[in-house]
Amino acid sequence: MSEKELINQIAEYFEINVFEQHINTCLKTHSKLKAYNINPIIVKYLSKVLDDNYCAEGVAKALYYPRVLGTSINTTFGTRIQNMFIDLKMAEGSFIKGMDIEFTDKVDNRKKWCQLKSGPNTINSEDVKPLIDKFTSTINLARTNRAFAGINNTDFIVGVLYGEQSELSMHYKKIDQIHPVLIGKDFWHRITGYPEFYSKLVVALHESIANIDTKDFFKIGCDNLAEEIRTSPLFHF
Repeated sequence: MSEKELINQIAEYFEINVFEQHINTCLKTHSKLKAYNINPIIVKYLSKVLDDNYCAEGVAKALYYPRVLGTSINTTFGTRIQNMFIDLKMAEGSFIKGMDIEFTDKVDNRKKWCQLKSGPNTINSEDVKPLIDKFTSTINLARTNRAFAGINNTDFIVGVLYGEQSELSMHYKKIDQIHPVLIGKDFWHRITGYPEFYSKLVVALHESIANIDTKDFFKIGCDNLAEEIRTSPLFHF
């Protein structure tokens, strides 16, 4: 498959399975009051901050905005991106616990076992040792099998989908001392074989996003939630 064809496939996959799904989830799920565990003190304060008043609209904004703009899209992105590599046959799902995908590195032609991460600051300090220990124990176990006789530390990697090497947190840099942390351009080069794939993919995704018809979904979802809040016995305005 050519570079352009693969970029188009990924852009279409994102549009259908990430962007459009996010919009649908916001309208069908996040616009419902039952989707939230409400802290009555904080939500009243946030309503005042957002709307200068404790009102249904302010409460709706306090609940809906962070869900739609933060946790919802990040969850959708993380879940779908792993499936994308497998669905588009860029990689295979891994049978090794803790690994997300397996693929043949197009640069060194070695098989890689990969744990996927979204960006350069997406792990905490307490994540470092368990990840390294998991990689080490898996490699030691694999070496007892003749089929994996030549396996080494550089075959177990962390793939970071976006960002630059200079942006990697210290937690990732600790891992990189033992197991490669491939980020952005380098990661996409190794999984696709095209050196400039990452930058071209970003351009294609930006073009795809510009053409998405959001149908004013943000306001519609927030208004629907506000109407439910207005009639709920949980609130007294």
